[in-house]
Parts: sequence; structure tokens; C-alpha cells
Amino acid sequence: MADNSETVPRLKKRNVLLAFVAVTSVFALLFPDQAKAIINFTTKRTVTSIKIIPDTSDIDPGAHSSPNINDPSLADELLSSDSVLGNETSSADENIASSGSVHSDVLEPHQEWAQKQFEKTLAVSDTQYSRPSQWEECGSKTYYFQNINTIFTGIPKTGCSNWIEALLRANGDLSKQLSPTKVRKVHGMSDKHRMPHVVRRHKYPSSVYQQTFSFTVVRNPWTRMVSGYRDKLSNEKTQGSSFRAIGMRIVREMRGISNRDKLRGLYPTFTEFAQWMVKHRGTLNPHFHQQYRTLCIPKARYDYIIPLEYAGPLSQEVWGRINASTSLLGSYDKSSDPRLQKSALYAKEWFSKIDSATIESLYELFRLDFLLMDYSNFTHPDFPLPLHLDLFKR
Repeated sequence: MADNSETVPRLKKRNVLLAFVAVTSVFALLFPDQAKAIINFTTKRTVTSIKIIPDTSDIDPGAHSSPNINDPSLADELLSSDSVLGNETSSADENIASSGSVHSDVLEPHQEWAQKQFEKTLAVSDTQYSRPSQWEECGSKTYYFQNINTIFTGIPKTGCSNWIEALLRANGDLSKQLSPTKVRKVHGMSDKHRMPHVVRRHKYPSSVYQQTFSFTVVRNPWTRMVSGYRDKLSNEKTQGSSFRAIGMRIVREMRGISNRDKLRGLYPTFTEFAQWMVKHRGTLNPHFHQQYRTLCIPKARYDYIIPLEYAGPLSQEVWGRINASTSLLGSYDKSSDPRLQKSALYAKEWFSKIDSATIESLYELFRLDFLLMDYSNFTHPDFPLPLHLDLFKR
């Protein structure tokens, strides 16, 4: 007679598994939204790699598609700003501010969550905050506005020019709001507030800085990279100045063209820019390098951290903290929802056309930036929002 001692437990395990699958399936059918939230919550914490799933199904090519700047057939042509955005000058920092919430189905992240994300990032990089904060050791992208006792670190391509303009008004340096085209004037007027200049000129004791209100703004690395490309390297007309020397260098390296006269009329494709970034492990220019490098951490701890995607509602809390009746410029983009703005739509389109090896290398290059706010990948339905818990409270 055959020994069934091993078969019975095996059957029991199979029955339990089948029952679990059946219950799970019924739950998913009855409560699809809750099931999706559970799946997202249990999977969103993976930060060591990104699964590349080219998915641009939510992009309406007729409404949002730009010229395919990754198409080799366009490699020797100028990018026409008219065909991209119409005849108006655009900004590659679209979601600077919008009134109210980002969208009715999404809540902004709590500061407690944001602070914990920064601490996780420090832990991954095997560092910890200095105690007390040493603001006087921060670099030139950190500003001290004495009259409102506020410290701000402005990361390029996170709307920093608009934040600085608003802070200049709050501090009394400006009597009225400047046009977005006056970027150079804004940065010229703010030079005296850069931390190295303040430290040299005023020699405040450390205790002065430790009593300030401090904040910074960060952004999804994918849309920030797209914004940097559009503003500085493409032929698209924006309020920023073009980095032609860097653009020509990229074309020269990636296409093997050395004729300078020919290079003057060429612009790198987005794919070439992405591959060049991987090749050089980033760049010395702060408009393209990691946000983590610009932040004054771990030397100092920020009181407030704003994801650019929520700049509208969260900026009001900042003005309340410093008791200032000021505001940011309105959104440059027609949509106040960052998920539907141009850099997000372009990011979905352009990154989906880049090979997975390059994407993985870029992710690794900006890994700490993704972790700063647990930022979503360009394949996520709520891209480019941070994946905080309140995102799933629909």
C-alpha cells in the first residue's frame, strides 16, 4: 500500500493556496480601487531598480506630441519651437505654482513624511545630519534673506528663479513682481544673499542661522532632466539662456562631428543628451547634476521641503511661516496638474524611446534624487508625483 503521508500535506497546501487565490480574485473584482492601492503600496518602496515598461497610452499624440527628437532622421535639423509649443515663448519649469491642490484626487504630502524621506536618503548614503545645523558652510545655491530670517536652497530646474524672485519681494529688495523673462536680473539682485557672500560680508555667529526658517524645493528627476534639456540644450524658445557650448560638445562627441561651422547649426537630441549624461556620469553644470549635490545636507536640516509638483498649495504654508504677503508666479503650463504638463508628457514619450540599459544607468546616477521624495517612474500612472501614502487616498 502506497505511503500517503507526504501527499496529504501537499494537498492541504494546494487547497489553501487555491482558496487564497479565489478570495483575492473576488476582492479585486468587488473592490478594484482598494486592490490597486494595496498593490501600489506594497511595491512602490523598491528603489534599487526600475522596471522599464514603455507605456505612453495616456498621451494624446495630436494634443501633446512634440517632434520626435529621438528620431535619427531629425539629427541634423533644428528643433522648431513653433511645432513644439506654438509661437509663444515657453518655460521648461511649468509647474511653478498653481492655486489650490494639485488635483482633486491627490493630497499633498505631509512634512513629517517628507522629512523621513530625507532621512532615508541620508541613511542610504551612509551619512547623518550635523548637530546643530551649519548653514554657514553651505554653497552658493543657498541664500539667506535677513529681513525675513529665511534660508532657501535653490536647485536649478525646480523653479528656483521664481522662488528667489518672490523671496526678494518678501525681503524688501523688490517693490513689484518681475516678469519671468527677467531671470538674469533676479539672479543678479540675489547675489548678495548667497550664503558664501553673506558669511564673508556680515560674519554672523552660527546662532543667527540656527534661528532661521529654512526650506528647499525638489523635483522628479525625469521631468527635471527633460526641463533642463528643453531650456538649455534644445532649440525651443524659453526664458532661460541656451548652453550652446555644452550642446555642441554633446553633438561632437555623440556623432563624431568636428567641423565647428557645422556644429553651430546642430542641436543634440534628447537621447543623445541622456546617453552623454551616462557616458560622463553626470556633468559639472548644476542645471544637470544631481539635486542631492546642491542640497546643504547633511550639514544642515531643512524646516520645510516642497516637491515642485505641489508648489502651489505648499507655498502658501511657507509664506505663512515667514509672515509674508507674497506669491509665486502662476503656472506657465495650461494644465495645473503636473501629470498633464508638457515636461511630464514629453518625459513619458522621450524616455520610453531610450534603451533600458541607458534608463537603468540614469536611474542609478540619480538614485538619491528619486529617494528624496520617493519619486515615481515615468511608467507610473501618477507620474511625476511622489509616491507618498496620501497619493492613494482616493
